[in-house]
Amino acid sequence: MIPSQLQLVRDRITTACFAAGRDPASVRLLAVSKTFGPDAVIDAIAGGQRAFGENYIQEGVEKILVLREWASDGRPRAAAEALEWHCIGPVQSNKTRLVAAHFDWVQSVDRLKIAQRLSEQRPADLPPLQVCLQVNIDGGPTKAGVTADEAQALAEEVARLPRLQLRGLMSIPEPAPDFIAACALHQRAADLFDQINRAGVLPRPMDTLSMGMTADLEAAIHAGSTMVRVGTAIFGDR
Repeated sequence: MIPSQLQLVRDRITTACFAAGRDPASVRLLAVSKTFGPDAVIDAIAGGQRAFGENYIQEGVEKILVLREWASDGRPRAAAEALEWHCIGPVQSNKTRLVAAHFDWVQSVDRLKIAQRLSEQRPADLPPLQVCLQVNIDGGPTKAGVTADEAQALAEEVARLPRLQLRGLMSIPEPAPDFIAACALHQRAADLFDQINRAGVLPRPMDTLSMGMTADLEAAIHAGSTMVRVGTAIFGDR
């Protein structure tokens, strides 16, 4: 079931890209596996998925370790190394060491203090931790994220930290009533992404704009998303 659901999501991405005049290869799919066990992830792997997102750090780390053991149990080493794990939930100071040691990406950095701790705690034998800044693009009172006005300054600070590589922005706007309204919300994040890149203040341009989920991936792709984070449409209701 999960492999077939994955294909349906990929078809949605392809259709949305064609409608927006974009190459489907320009949008990556992140399968959000939070609250689902390792067996569900293994089913998704069987469907060709390699990148997974986790909101809850302890649960995510436990899953990463289980899947690492599974992949190395009589399977080619490449199977274990090919999996890519993204932390997409809030990161508290007491969890930065776990995140730095086990995840490949963190998409939810919204404070310099957290970025500094991740940088200091990233093991030297691992590649740099790939980082996105979470932006509260519509000012939602219950949403995490740096404000749009403060995003460029934070990006400049994070880009200077060792053991991290700033890749882009992530946003989770409030649900919109229709496609046009959703496009407008996502366009704000896309405009901010372009603005920071055009400023020329970063060592290298950002290349990742992570926005769009099950309900609004088409609108996000229309606005320029390069990575959509989909859980329900792949794994089912939680």
